[in-house]
Amino acid sequence: MTHLLSKSKYIRGLQCERALWLDVHVPRLARYTAEQMRRFDRGRDFEYAFKSRFPDGIDLSAELKHNVDLYPERTAQLLDAGPLHAAVAPDEGGIKESNGVVLFEAGFLYDDVLVLADVVCQREDGSLDIYEVKSGTSLSDTYRRDAALQHYVISNCHRIHSFSIVYNGLDGEHGVDGQDGSFAIVDLTEELAAEGDRIARNIAEMKTIVRATAEPDTSTGQHCLSPYACPYQHHCQQGVRQLALF
Repeated sequence: MTHLLSKSKYIRGLQCERALWLDVHVPRLARYTAEQMRRFDRGRDFEYAFKSRFPDGIDLSAELKHNVDLYPERTAQLLDAGPLHAAVAPDEGGIKESNGVVLFEAGFLYDDVLVLADVVCQREDGSLDIYEVKSGTSLSDTYRRDAALQHYVISNCHRIHSFSIVYNGLDGEHGVDGQDGSFAIVDLTEELAAEGDRIARNIAEMKTIVRATAEPDTSTGQHCLSPYACPYQHHCQQGVRQLALF
């Protein structure tokens, strides 16, 4: 089953409905700076460093590559196989004990939204401990919104025991030693669970936007730079309009 939104598109939509529409229909217009690309690379490196703490983890991206719409079915197959063995040391610096399969980039699909969770650890009772890994040095509102969407989607597919955000705790607070300081691990399960109704409303609005045949005529402004520099700024500033779907 194909998806309509992803977590990156959801975050884009919170910033600007026009950028969301472009991201779905004409992503080739996006332009990223060299610094943005370096930031992506640093994020991947930090994520890999955290994943290395789970030596028995199964990486779905290695198996399925860019066929993201296949991830949810494969994830369900692996989780349905049931608990296998202890995959990580118990309570290691905020990492909870796992008695079941550990998955990287596990896919979950609900309400036309696909999310890929960085690290999913199955417990003996089948419930999941989820870790969303971010390379930033603070727990930003954007990270929380990203995690809230994931919690909403995953909780409608599978039972969640805990949902934590992992970020770069350079001062050593909360966490264990990592590549660039330490992994700060903060459990936000209760906070994220309370966001369900708001998330559902946002998704409904965004699906209306991306299903439209015409590009929204959103004006440029400060939102083009916050929380991220929009890769479609050049397009909007040139006054280019896409009048119909390609």
